[in-house]
Amino acid sequence: MFDLLPDRLPWFIGGPILGLLIVGMFVIANQPLGASGAYVQTSRLVRGWPDVARWRVWYFAGMFLGGLLVTQVLRSGDDVRSGYDAMRAVFPLWAVVPMVFAGATILGYGAATAGGCTSGHGMCGTAQRSPASVAVTATFMATAIAVTFVLRVLTGGAL
Repeated sequence: MFDLLPDRLPWFIGGPILGLLIVGMFVIANQPLGASGAYVQTSRLVRGWPDVARWRVWYFAGMFLGGLLVTQVLRSGDDVRSGYDAMRAVFPLWAVVPMVFAGATILGYGAATAGGCTSGHGMCGTAQRSPASVAVTATFMATAIAVTFVLRVLTGGAL
């Protein structure tokens, strides 16, 4: 296979595409486009709950299948990237696994407590001028900056 995609989509292409998707979802369905909402609707479908927004289930499946397609089919080479290569370069696997698990657990708890995920609040909620979304986005951005600073100090700039 040959490499069809660059390592990263440039911000000036991805940003407007995301913006158009968000506006399009509001125009077509009058609903925000968020990853945690798709996860919640998929879990409701699996549990047999009524009133499931089926388009969000397809969105959830598309995120998973799209990621699998890009990483396994469209990318050339035999290397499988976990997305945590920078952490693995600094910390051993036995330390990375619990850190990722703890981070994912905290992220899930935060998304449930905040009524949505970072992408939902940051892109859709702020686009709707929601004061709660602006506060949540400011909080997780400040936390991310602080954690990045601490990791840089603790790892001597390796992360």
